[in-house]
Amino acid sequence: MLVSGSGDIKLTKDGNVLLHEMQIQHPTASLIARAATAQDDVTGDGTTSNVLIIGELLKQADRYIQEGLHPRIITEGFEKAKEIALKVLDDIKISTSFSASNPHQQREVLVQVAKTSLATKLAGDMADVLTDIVVDAVLAIHQGNPGELIDLHMIEIMEMQHKSDTDSKLIKGIVMDHGARHPDMAKRVENAMVLVCNVSLEYEKTEVNSGFFYKTAAEREQLVAAERAFIDERVKKIVELKKKVCTKENGKGFVVINQKGIDPFSLDTLAKEGIVALRRAKRRNMERIPLACGGSAMNDVSELDESCLGEAGLAHETVLGEDKYYFLEDCPNTKSVTILLKGPNKYTLTQLKDAVRDGLRAVKNALEDGCVVPGAGAFEVAAAHALATHKGEVKGRAKLGVQAFADALLVIPKTLAINSGFDPQETMVKLQEEYINLHPQAVGLDVSTGEPILPQDMGILDNFRVKSQLLNSCTVIASNLLLVDEIMRAGMASLKN
Repeated sequence: MLVSGSGDIKLTKDGNVLLHEMQIQHPTASLIARAATAQDDVTGDGTTSNVLIIGELLKQADRYIQEGLHPRIITEGFEKAKEIALKVLDDIKISTSFSASNPHQQREVLVQVAKTSLATKLAGDMADVLTDIVVDAVLAIHQGNPGELIDLHMIEIMEMQHKSDTDSKLIKGIVMDHGARHPDMAKRVENAMVLVCNVSLEYEKTEVNSGFFYKTAAEREQLVAAERAFIDERVKKIVELKKKVCTKENGKGFVVINQKGIDPFSLDTLAKEGIVALRRAKRRNMERIPLACGGSAMNDVSELDESCLGEAGLAHETVLGEDKYYFLEDCPNTKSVTILLKGPNKYTLTQLKDAVRDGLRAVKNALEDGCVVPGAGAFEVAAAHALATHKGEVKGRAKLGVQAFADALLVIPKTLAINSGFDPQETMVKLQEEYINLHPQAVGLDVSTGEPILPQDMGILDNFRVKSQLLNSCTVIASNLLLVDEIMRAGMASLKN
């Protein structure tokens, strides 16, 4: 929490910054709030650290400004310090790219990254359950190419108010919030062939700008039969494809998911042939099913063949009260998965959803960066030591800005110590002494004992891009705030001209 102006800056559980109890929105607070929001948009984490470091940079700079040092000199020191800190960050990073012969090693690192993110938001047992779910979900959609961007929109988060939160699981397929509409259709289908289509299979009265006159009831029945035959022909095409791909020998089932309607007569025909049909599926599901199961969505039944079908190891329906859910699971070569979150109430589900989103971003960042950094305040301790060591290389009074930057970075391990109930000064002395003894190994804080640890050995890992973004954004925002008088004078001068 950072005091600024007439109120406090606080962060919500999803990382958004709120200006609390402020009668007038202070420009400084607004700028810091926007920086924290941008941090969350870019990296998905580090909003609290952003606010803490900017506030501490201003606090440390104020000490020297009160003694007559010009803000411009301090900001020059900040820039030099940032360059040194980024070099330290590059030196202590740990690669997440391992040989194809040992894929478990990469997964182990990703599990540590996910758990570090989730353990700060959820209870220990729940964090353990979601850690494996989050890692497996990202790896399922990741093609394994170095530097490839990962689209987290391919991971759908589905909420189900049912049982307890530890029953949450990963579905390698898709979950739809509707089911079959015919009582004779099977509730469970194994080795299902899935047809996705956007074709009307319901009777529609012919509407044309011409008249059709009949003299007898028999002629009227012929008209109705002709209109009905049009739909029956479409249903017949689907039945023929089912008979072609599903035989007694292969034991495969057949599932039709249609975006448009299916009338009772068509449903009855499909049910007699052992076909499970879902009608009026949502558009977002129609786009995701081919990604999850394979095949392609069809707009015309005249072009049906085996290549347009997807596959699912298991298709089944679950009914909770008045709600129906349809699962397509165990899809081979899936490019889209679903995380099914279960919980006893809405509040629990909201907490789980926020935590899972942060965990997914953490794993995504680790794969795209190809590296991670030790957590538990280890980078900040290492960077502060490097800045104190190399500040002699900076000429003039700018080295005071370097010292201010070093002191400001230590606010992260200090805050960890305070939140864990330990004395911050004693803790910092221990960390710095241990780092000098074990240099160049990064040393962090064990929040359970207050003693120094090696974070990588304890599985406490942070994202590289989070730390990099913090250093860049905090330096820029703090410098702009310190030089605000010069910026305002320059603006007034330009108006006069």
